[in-house]
Amino acid sequence: MSLSQEAERLRRTTLSALSSDAERGQELRLRVGAVYADFSRQLLDAAALDELLALAEAVDLDRWRRALAEGEALNNTEARPALHHAVRAGSDDVQEGPIRAAQAAAFDACTRVQGWVERLLAEGFGDGHALRDVVNIGIGGSDLGPRLLDEAIADPAGSPRLHFVSSIDAHRAADLMTRLDPATTLIVLVSKSFGTEETLLNGRLFIDWLRTALGEAAMQRRVFAVTANVEAAERFGVDATRCLPIWEWVGGRYSLWSAVGFSFALTHGMSNFLRLLDGARSMDRHFFTAPLTQNLPVLRGLVEHWNRVALDYRSRCVVPYDVRLTHLSAYLQQLEMESNGKSVRRDGEPVEQPTAPIVWGGVGTDAQHAFFQALHQGTQVVPVEFIGVIQPAHEHEAHHRVLLANLLAQSAALAHGHDTRDSGDTLAAHKHHGGNRPSTVILLDALTPESLGALIAMYEHSVFVEACLVGINPFDQFGVELGKRIAKQFLPALTSDDAASALDPVTQSLIREIRSR
Repeated sequence: MSLSQEAERLRRTTLSALSSDAERGQELRLRVGAVYADFSRQLLDAAALDELLALAEAVDLDRWRRALAEGEALNNTEARPALHHAVRAGSDDVQEGPIRAAQAAAFDACTRVQGWVERLLAEGFGDGHALRDVVNIGIGGSDLGPRLLDEAIADPAGSPRLHFVSSIDAHRAADLMTRLDPATTLIVLVSKSFGTEETLLNGRLFIDWLRTALGEAAMQRRVFAVTANVEAAERFGVDATRCLPIWEWVGGRYSLWSAVGFSFALTHGMSNFLRLLDGARSMDRHFFTAPLTQNLPVLRGLVEHWNRVALDYRSRCVVPYDVRLTHLSAYLQQLEMESNGKSVRRDGEPVEQPTAPIVWGGVGTDAQHAFFQALHQGTQVVPVEFIGVIQPAHEHEAHHRVLLANLLAQSAALAHGHDTRDSGDTLAAHKHHGGNRPSTVILLDALTPESLGALIAMYEHSVFVEACLVGINPFDQFGVELGKRIAKQFLPALTSDDAASALDPVTQSLIREIRSR
């Protein structure tokens, strides 16, 4: 049977019926280190999984896996490889060929990051002031990755505090500049091109703030850049010795493993950063070596392809039952929707299948009291990805048991529903839960740098698998730039009648409204 035929067959059954088999799901459950994933409440069975594996063989997923591992130029539109996995490689992973230079560059960059972390924490700024606060200025992957790490991993006692500025909206920057002491604050500007408008505008605010308060020389000691364009950073006012590298072969949404993690290492410890890399490296080794049938990123990628393409589910909800993972859904939004939100294949021809679902979410029991009504009884079926942590980092075990019970209950309730149609209750129709709504449960033994690194790497590789199945390039992002280019055209129109007159009537009307206030 074809994939569509399998989907039509399974639409005639229910998750309750599938789950009645005590042996169900052995092939739909998999543990890799501290990460355990259970896909048995997805609307598929062994026959459908076999069809998905046949598809993986048909697109030669093994070859694509090898090509990624060996550093081939898989980003064909920009003629470069995708070597984010090389950034976290260990000394025993060194390979020949194009990946060798990337691994050497990554080792060198990690050494430089460690050197600066140790120096700044031990000596401060060298002018009698210790480092107390770090402001990470970036957007997209230059913000979301470090922000996720900061929230998920506890910082050592007495470490500097980490703050984030991403939006072009200056309210956040203005607030920080009123609360922080410039003498004890370090600024990290993160932009691969060093041409990102939001980052440069925010960076100029903070550089001027430091210069006004402390003078030119002191400002220079307090500004770092993470970039592939050192010359542009120097022109902006950053000392070249304080420029840490990122490379064209690491995409922004895959960059937290690089010097983009500098702010996290400063505030949470270099050891935690290295442990994060260790965890990701373990998932890399699993993905590149495990057979497809026992490969966690592959299995998840197949499941997500099944939901999006075969069953036409158009969004996916990500709900971690741990407040430390609050930013996981936002991080995955960029990873998945920027990677696979494409409408043409690698060869430029139209994609014949749906691509990237809308990824959204919330946190645990808060989400239950916000949007779960629609998940249970709404007219759209939205697969849910639950993430739980078995061992908490606090001593309030009763709270944690209630939290985990809610995670398990929500997955079960979505699957099985609650039939009130023959209850005789006058509100039976309102209380009926149809069920048959799929979900995945991912459990971490504990939330550690290693388990978080493995989890994120699992998602990265899964996104790559999904891209291979539909034939798209997940490593470019041309769609990000159009609105930015148009904004530069519109900017003069906010102050000039002549510039506004050249714009379309709707935009002119909106500009008149803005300028009238």
